[in-house]
Amino acid sequence: MKYFFTALLALASAWPTSAQRFQTPQIRKHIEFLASDDLEGRGTASLGEVRAANYIASAFREIGLKPAGTNGYFQPFQISMGIDGEAHDVTGRNVVGFLDNGAAKTIVIGAHYDHLGKGFQGSSLSPDSKNKIHNGADDNASGTAGVLELARYFAGNNVREKHNYLFIAFSGEELGLLGSKHYVAKPTLPLNTFPAMINMDMIGRLDEQKGIIVSGWGTSKVWGKLIPDLAKRQKLKYTVDSSGVGASDHTSFYLKNIPVVQFFTGGHGDYHKISDDPDKINYEGEARILTLIAELLEGLDKETSDPEFLTAGSPHSGTTTSNFKVTLGVMPDYSYTGKGLKIDGVSKARPAEKAGILVGDIITKLAGEPIGSIYDYMEILGKHEKGQTVEAELQRGSETKVVRVTF
Repeated sequence: MKYFFTALLALASAWPTSAQRFQTPQIRKHIEFLASDDLEGRGTASLGEVRAANYIASAFREIGLKPAGTNGYFQPFQISMGIDGEAHDVTGRNVVGFLDNGAAKTIVIGAHYDHLGKGFQGSSLSPDSKNKIHNGADDNASGTAGVLELARYFAGNNVREKHNYLFIAFSGEELGLLGSKHYVAKPTLPLNTFPAMINMDMIGRLDEQKGIIVSGWGTSKVWGKLIPDLAKRQKLKYTVDSSGVGASDHTSFYLKNIPVVQFFTGGHGDYHKISDDPDKINYEGEARILTLIAELLEGLDKETSDPEFLTAGSPHSGTTTSNFKVTLGVMPDYSYTGKGLKIDGVSKARPAEKAGILVGDIITKLAGEPIGSIYDYMEILGKHEKGQTVEAELQRGSETKVVRVTF
């Protein structure tokens, strides 16, 4: 497949528009299937998730990718999930396909394909949402469609790049990045062969005035070197967020010291609601974003060295999406449902690490204010300035500790 249709592709390469690479009808086909009522919201470990996984695996097979899971294209993982107040062990599954160019290094291209199911998983924002299908067209059928179409493009472009590509559709993201955490804990290819990871989460609602949000900007200088000109070519406005830590699957790779970048078209009124449907997707906009990502991958292939990993400390000096002047440098455990902020990752040389905060700690108070949820934590952060020192009260197992944090 990789070296087929040579004459056709040579002809297509002469066309200057984004349509030459990414056709909106194909993007629409993926999203309309994945976000159909038949799949009942693709809740992790549900029949809808299995059907979505089968669809993705079938597309990988048709494209010509090699199976790169632990069971063919699938990488099952066990999770414990509360259902009607009772804990049950269930199975989610990542879907993994490998484009082998015979290279030593492999770039990961990923997106999560799970969503909130029928309102019993994750955090629905629709009133009376239980037993109502949450189709998740933007979140994240749009990113999954991006994985499939990027795979199709690079498998059929008649070029042997200097990198291999590993395409991963993650499940369990809505429950706390569970699929990507499982992948980096039990990778099917060595993590030290991954020079970069590109993530797509909600790329289907491009607003021309707002543009796209690029996260992970500070994890490598290469993003600032390549992306500005590529965005200009696609006439895409963009803002940046330096951090490699966020509420999506790129975080799992960043915490393994892998440069990451995520593309996101921003929040909207249908986020985590039953109204996130395919008819609201900007298909032409998604095609332009995929063209930018394809050109970014081609740009990485032309670099003389692999991207250098950087600990993303302070926000980038340019425009940033962050409203906070300070940060702890932690990744919250988004699957935690108790009181407080449970810590799932601690970034090196950041305030939390310097204060002695560890993975597994639950911060119950910050600056004297109680933390009931992540939203309380974000509100408290917004009140502080760099250089201030505050106390953080935390639970570590059965022990209560108080540490001093300097922002």
